[in-house]
Amino acid sequence: MTIWQTFLSRRNTLDSPVLPFVTVLLSLTILASIGNLWIPADSALHVSTYTITLLGKYLSFAMLALAVDIVWGYCGILSLGHGAFFALGGYAMGMYLMRQIGTRGVYGDPILPDFMVFLDWDVLPWYWLGMDQFWFAMLMVLLVPGLLAFVFGWLAFHSRVTGVYLSIITQALTYALMLAFFRNEMGFGGNNGLTDFKDLLGFNLQADTTRVSLLLCSAALLAGIFVLSQWVLKSRFGKVIEAIRDGEPRVRFLGYRTDRYKVAIFVYSAMIAGIAGALYVPQVGIINPGEFAPLNSIEIVVWVAVGGRGTLYGAVIGALLVNYAKTRFTALMPDGWLFALGALFVLVTVFLPNGLAGVYGQVKASVKRNASDEQSPHQKSEAS
Repeated sequence: MTIWQTFLSRRNTLDSPVLPFVTVLLSLTILASIGNLWIPADSALHVSTYTITLLGKYLSFAMLALAVDIVWGYCGILSLGHGAFFALGGYAMGMYLMRQIGTRGVYGDPILPDFMVFLDWDVLPWYWLGMDQFWFAMLMVLLVPGLLAFVFGWLAFHSRVTGVYLSIITQALTYALMLAFFRNEMGFGGNNGLTDFKDLLGFNLQADTTRVSLLLCSAALLAGIFVLSQWVLKSRFGKVIEAIRDGEPRVRFLGYRTDRYKVAIFVYSAMIAGIAGALYVPQVGIINPGEFAPLNSIEIVVWVAVGGRGTLYGAVIGALLVNYAKTRFTALMPDGWLFALGALFVLVTVFLPNGLAGVYGQVKASVKRNASDEQSPHQKSEAS
């Protein structure tokens, strides 16, 4: 049996929101792309390039929220360091984009990026070698976050570090990486990071068609990872992951090596975060050590909590809504956004412990219950 046949044989295990979610996501993305490329700028239906870029950034954040929900909502691992995997994936993409600048840089060096020339570097560091090849850079987008997650997860889960202690360690990890990447001698641009990108695979990053293509790629990858994650989490492996969340000692008593399962799901989640970072960088145009900031990782948890953890689609919706609110409110009250974010998290925790997805689930269950109550006794007997 092929992989595709196996997937189709398990299609009934996918949650019902999968098809509507993917359909709405791809439809809205295609409509926005058409509005940008084919509808005149003076039309009310025209979608600006700025909006296209903003939507692409939101979808990258949605993928990052999905990655956190996989480990927190389904395995009970509250990671406050997923911003590190996101930033590492972004730096891998940024290194590739920097190598593509070549002689078009300020100093015109065909090999060394401008910041290295400015700092009097003579030789390209060994870890930059091969980053001028797209396939190698994309491999690093997956491999670097995945390897870090494997090493960290093996040490932490094998030692049975859980709960708040694990959360603190993950936050310390991303803070340590932030301090390291701020240093000029690390060879990643220091405080300024990597920027001034020109093109991607030969396509001008400032062109509308490239922006739209990046948006479509973001939507397609988000939809694909969403479906794949649902399939994984509804498989036997996913059932063990959920059992670990609900009672790890019992699962361990049954003979399962829970640390290996946790490492596997942690690595999978980190690689998704790396992909999100790689999509984020060419659309935003910069990557710097600020992406490692612990506050960013905490903000991701807020996205998932608002949308509803343990649902995947709730995490995506939460990321989209909170980031849209952030865009609006930072323009209205730049100094008060963090207070609004904190208040939002408190309100959701107190009044909506299951997030917006929990509200949707309650409404759906209520409608189904009312429909069942309205059935005649004869209909109920036939349904039973």
